[in-house]
Amino acid sequence: MGSSDHDFDPLAAETFDSAHELYRRMRRECPVAHSTTYGGFWALFRHEDVVRVLTDSDTFTTSVQNVVPKFAFTGRRPPLHFDPPEHTVYRRVINRSLTPRKVAELAPKVREHCVAVLQPLIDAGRGDVAADYAQVFPAHVFAEFFHVPLHLSARIKQISAEYVAAIQVVDDDNVKRLSRLLYDIAGEVIEARRTDGFAPEDDLTTALLAETDDGEPLPPELVLGCVRQLLVTGMVAPSVFIGTMLAHLAEHKDLQRLLRAEPERIDAAVEEYLRLYTPYRGMSRTARHDVEIGGRLIREGEPIALVYTSANRDEAVFGDGETFVLDRPELRRSIAFGAGIHSCPGAPLARLMLRTTVAELLARTSDFSVAGEIEMARWAEWGTHRVPMTFQPAQPA
Repeated sequence: MGSSDHDFDPLAAETFDSAHELYRRMRRECPVAHSTTYGGFWALFRHEDVVRVLTDSDTFTTSVQNVVPKFAFTGRRPPLHFDPPEHTVYRRVINRSLTPRKVAELAPKVREHCVAVLQPLIDAGRGDVAADYAQVFPAHVFAEFFHVPLHLSARIKQISAEYVAAIQVVDDDNVKRLSRLLYDIAGEVIEARRTDGFAPEDDLTTALLAETDDGEPLPPELVLGCVRQLLVTGMVAPSVFIGTMLAHLAEHKDLQRLLRAEPERIDAAVEEYLRLYTPYRGMSRTARHDVEIGGRLIREGEPIALVYTSANRDEAVFGDGETFVLDRPELRRSIAFGAGIHSCPGAPLARLMLRTTVAELLARTSDFSVAGEIEMARWAEWGTHRVPMTFQPAQPA
């Protein structure tokens, strides 16, 4: 088989279940697949293969192309576009801003924002948990974390959504235009930080400006690229994931009842949702030299999409992997946030947002149900774009 083979179409129309049905078949029949879409790329569907690539940066580089389709036309953005050792100093700064202690300090504000966006939908008795909540709430949390005004965070969210939409239809001119807008905003944030007196330990942008590498400040264009990267990264996944998670919970009334009665189990439920409905399927690496995976030859320079969405349901790792299982024993092998040196540094903040969402929705309702057609997002994310729901408010105690 040569790399002209078209084993699957990433842009095929999808329903809530169709991608996972396809990926189950791909794991069995064609786990190392080639698509001619987006100029041609490989896709890995098995957990073992995805983890191999994620944890071998000597063979597979992130510096050429880190997402299928390729869209980083407007500059290199650390740490995601860099391999060690260049990536490491940026990653270190980001990690210091997202320690469990710092994220825990944000919890009361995250809850406030959650309630502010969610409660009006519950009061109305209906709403779209994807469009009216999942696509709004992350911008609120982001404004809090990045110390930017909410109107600016909402604008970043809007541009990010347009940017993702342009990437999906390979509208390269629009991708570049929108990316430059995001660079402009990143520049404004950096400029504000030079004068507004945040301490590096309290603000990530300030920390990047204060950081040194071998005694030298970080290059200004790479600080700009890093801030630009962070402006978008944390917005996209929660926007498609939250609606998916809540759609499942809406359909499983027994699980709703269990988690209302035992809210201490919400954390475990969120972890299983992250595995079951992992939103990433386009994260990619490029082979540094010819390499064989699963009996197929991938040539130097060819992009490889790592389909976490499939890997996290791989039957070889997760027994009954297509099913939600609370307190699943193999959960530590989940790669919902990736693996290796580029695993998502925002995972603690993402988990806080998800746990808070589930806890507040369950506490403030006695029931909720899907009430219309679910619309799916498109590759490179997997998840929901529209999830209409009805809500029964909780009765006052």
